[in-house]
Amino acid sequence: METTPEYDWYKSSYSGGSGDNCLEVATGIPATIPVRDSKNPEGPTLRFQAHAWSIFVDGVRRGGVSGPGGR
Repeated sequence: METTPEYDWYKSSYSGGSGDNCLEVATGIPATIPVRDSKNPEGPTLRFQAHAWSIFVDGVRRGGVSGPGGR
């Protein structure tokens, strides 16, 4: 994990206005997708392989990814 302030970060359009449970994703980085907690932008960044991130996002769009507690 690393801090990467030089990227252009984007918050999900599904994020609520309360600031809870939001993440930000940086785009335009070949082969990896950096993801961080929007409440802690100076904190650690996780990197996912682009293919794995694509599968995850597709699952979210289809409603097949559960949140905490199986919701």
